Amino acid sequence: MLAIQKKLSNLFYIILGLPSTAMGFALSIQIAVLSWILRTKYNLEIDQIGIVWAAGPIAGILGQPIIGLISDKVWFWGGRRKPFIILGGILASLMIFALPNIDKISNFFGIASVMAVAITVALTLDLSINISFNPTRSIIADVTPDGQPRTKGYTWMQSISNLFGSGAYLMGALIGNYFLIYVGVAIVLIFSIAPLLFIEEPRELTKKANEPDAKNKSEKGTTATTKKSTTQWGELFKLYFAHGFSWLGIQTMFVYIFAFLEQKLPAMQNMSVPDRNARLGQMIGWSFFILNGAGAIWPAFLLEPMSKRLGRVKTHALMVAIMALGYFGIVLLAKSAFMLYSMMCVLTLGWAAVVSLPFAIMSEKVDKSRMGFFMGIFNLSVVLPQLIASSVIGTVIKNAGDKSIVFIVSGISLAVSAALWLFVSDKRKSL
Repeated sequence: MLAIQKKLSNLFYIILGLPSTAMGFALSIQIAVLSWILRTKYNLEIDQIGIVWAAGPIAGILGQPIIGLISDKVWFWGGRRKPFIILGGILASLMIFALPNIDKISNFFGIASVMAVAITVALTLDLSINISFNPTRSIIADVTPDGQPRTKGYTWMQSISNLFGSGAYLMGALIGNYFLIYVGVAIVLIFSIAPLLFIEEPRELTKKANEPDAKNKSEKGTTATTKKSTTQWGELFKLYFAHGFSWLGIQTMFVYIFAFLEQKLPAMQNMSVPDRNARLGQMIGWSFFILNGAGAIWPAFLLEPMSKRLGRVKTHALMVAIMALGYFGIVLLAKSAFMLYSMMCVLTLGWAAVVSLPFAIMSEKVDKSRMGFFMGIFNLSVVLPQLIASSVIGTVIKNAGDKSIVFIVSGISLAVSAALWLFVSDKRKSL
């Protein structure tokens, strides 16, 4: 074990966050490019794009719990999480490369339906991300002790991930989505594999009754995560529902923001089709750059210190409520690109919280020896809402005359989530 891991230095937290950053970068590319490329290059309708997006959550429903359960029990290639991170990173890189080449793949294999190939690519990409996302988050819990060190692990993870995610959207906005895709292939591959050379996983995740306590064992070269704790099922279900409503609103924005922009921004109406498509890609890129750019600052420099004073649950509920207000602000005020970007700044607080604090809260309510499994179950509170957003809500938005419905649905969902989070306990229990 390297000294930086024994000391839990800031450098180690940065390295520890890079595998999750790789998957976050892949997800950022998917968010920035998938709807745009399906709309502008392959001319799919709103509900068809929703169906393509639905393929990913379907993969995640089975993928994350199964991979989490397996990764709790196996050991090969020097770890229980590392093999799945490596495999997922390689697959995700290949599928990102495939995104702008869906038509070529279709022609090569003689498949008449571009949509069928798009679904296959989206399904494999999201499955790849799911294969890796669970282990990249579980490994943080495996090698950090309970309490503030683990909160720091997840907040730093998300600060780094958001920083690179914002870079992804900035590339798309300034240079173009095709450049983003091909640079992303290299970043996802390198960040998935290289950091694992500097992280040592614990061979055992449970602690026998006659063993020294976790703190003493960590001083001998094992990690502090070897202490077993009970699973608080009641608290978990409350957490799942609260987190699920957050993702229902967020995924609705990710998938259908293009429909709102096409209709609501007057400048878009007076452009030629090629110029409008390029402008649409730029605006999506800038919007999500702001979301992730400011979101990279908040986890480590605002949410972590705030959670020490208010508690993680209250901090999280407050940030989610602010995000709900930001969505309603877009409905009322976003009549220009400037106002859209201004409201995106408001959304950054909730986004930073949603992708960091729930992991720290959840990780201390479960049996640590089954962290991968519970991370997989936790992911259902993400993918099931994504599935609803990509299917049911897609039909609603297509049939709605006013595409402001995109952000009305998002605002209501986040408001409900903020209220539900207030019922989640911030207390920790252990054996």
